[in-house]
Amino acid sequence: MTDTMQTSAILSAGMKLLRENLGLIETEIFIVSIKNKGFDYTAWRENLWENMTSEELFAKAAEFERHHPELMPKNAKRI
Repeated sequence: MTDTMQTSAILSAGMKLLRENLGLIETEIFIVSIKNKGFDYTAWRENLWENMTSEELFAKAAEFERHHPELMPKNAKRI
């Protein structure tokens, strides 16, 4: 698989996930917002869990898993 094919497959999978979980209009809003605001995922991610202990992060992950089991990988180890 070439890099271009791999990138295309990743983009297709990402768009499918966005449409299935947000809906068509919300997906468009998401994409436009990222493009217009020059969204920097790396900078955003670095501050995502700022001021949160590992215990708090674990609790949030466990809560998310309980409320969204359909989003968890089939082979994921349950918390």
